[in-house]
Amino acid sequence: MSLKNTSKYLSLILRHKPETIGITLDEHGWAKVDDLIAGIAKTHSCNMKILEEIVDTDEKQRYSFNEDKTLIRANQGHSIAVDVELEEAAPPKELWHGTGEKYTASIEAQGLIPKSRLYVHLSKDRETAVKVGRRHGKPVLYRIKSGEMRADGYSFFLSKNGVWLTKEVPVRYLKRVADAAEGTETGQPIN
Repeated sequence: MSLKNTSKYLSLILRHKPETIGITLDEHGWAKVDDLIAGIAKTHSCNMKILEEIVDTDEKQRYSFNEDKTLIRANQGHSIAVDVELEEAAPPKELWHGTGEKYTASIEAQGLIPKSRLYVHLSKDRETAVKVGRRHGKPVLYRIKSGEMRADGYSFFLSKNGVWLTKEVPVRYLKRVADAAEGTETGQPIN
């Protein structure tokens, strides 16, 4: 199994289905490294060196070890109820959300909701949001009025890997960007 495939499998286990390999996560999303390696090794090659390489080289910084590397967890993106001990943070005035064109009708009707995840994921810059959007087809960007949201009482959290998280983004705080590549605005807020 390639390192990329092992990383994807690790994501499945640590964010969504730890039971796949017969382990459990604690209330903060931590898994015992020894149990994780033993569980993965039932079907795939896995050892501490491979885990360290995944954590160290993952471009999205999805995973963290504790100080003595006896525990590992995903930094965000969970669909299972865990508290990854996020601290509330003041977001910048605006954040970005990239998605595929096929999701725009739903977003423009109900805003951004976490669906199967615990939080809505937002990007600090347009470039990152475009990359995220491309994973879902033709990218569409939304500018989020995060400063205004926070002033109105919405909470924001910053994950260890730089992803901004919030429980929802109502339609009134969204502005669709017409051309994801150039960043031109549609000229009208979504209502």
